[in-house]
Amino acid sequence: MDIAWLLFIPACFALNLAPGPNNLLSLHNAARQGLRVACLAACGRLLAFAGMIALAASGLALVLQASAGLFLIIKLLGAAYLFWLALQLWRTPAAGLEDEPGAPRQALWSLCRQEFWVAAGNPKAILIFTAFLPQFVDSQQAVAPQFAVLGLAFLLLEWLAVLLYALAGLHLGRLFAAPRARRLFNRGCAALLGGAGLGLLLSRRPA
Repeated sequence: MDIAWLLFIPACFALNLAPGPNNLLSLHNAARQGLRVACLAACGRLLAFAGMIALAASGLALVLQASAGLFLIIKLLGAAYLFWLALQLWRTPAAGLEDEPGAPRQALWSLCRQEFWVAAGNPKAILIFTAFLPQFVDSQQAVAPQFAVLGLAFLLLEWLAVLLYALAGLHLGRLFAAPRARRLFNRGCAALLGGAGLGLLLSRRPA
């Protein structure tokens, strides 16, 4: 199996680092609940992406690519979920970092679920796997092992991107420690998530 790693890794990591709703969640989660929680919560995203890679490898993603109706349904559900998350962030109490240890914190399972549904609600993500990964697959060799290796590499690079965004969020959390600044940070994240939802809503199915 001969994979062009010198081409794949930088191109893949550029996709991983691209600003998007999941990376924004890592930024916000780290600022609010710390580096460890943000990185663990991203397991939900990785699970969704692993499923998408499996679908792309099996060829089922072609069904989504061919069905305008299915694409529209997933797009609408994904955009609605992003708008709901944006509303929740906008209304989040502006708790400072100095608050008492007993202050309510969102459960890790809930954060994982958020990451999963934000990733799963973006139909363009699976189309990226359908269009991107096959470029590095040698059709003269067994396809499944190549997809497995490429998919694993993608997930590892995705987790590295999560770590970088979480570290940035951790520093922002310290910068916005005061309640008033935290409120501005929460609402800024809410506005960006709402913008991502609007962008998803206005996106078109690739030809």
